[in-house]
Amino acid sequence: MWYEILPSFGIVVAAMGIPHLSAYVINKVAIGNFYRRRLLTEEEKRNYLRDTRLTNNPYTIAGLENIPDS
Repeated sequence: MWYEILPSFGIVVAAMGIPHLSAYVINKVAIGNFYRRRLLTEEEKRNYLRDTRLTNNPYTIAGLENIPDS
C-alpha cells in the first residue's frame, strides 16, 4: 500500500536535512551565530570579531567614529 514508502521517505528526508541543520550548529559553535559568513582570510575574521566587540553586531560596520576615545 501507499504507507510502505513512509520509512524510505523518512530516511531520505533525514539524509537531506541533517547536513543542512548541522551547518547552523557548527556556525554557532565556531563563529557564535547561526548565520553563515565568509571568513576566508584572517583579516576578514579579525574585522568580524572587531565589529562584534565594538557594536555587538558583526553586520554593522564599525568605523573610527564608533571606537571610544577613553
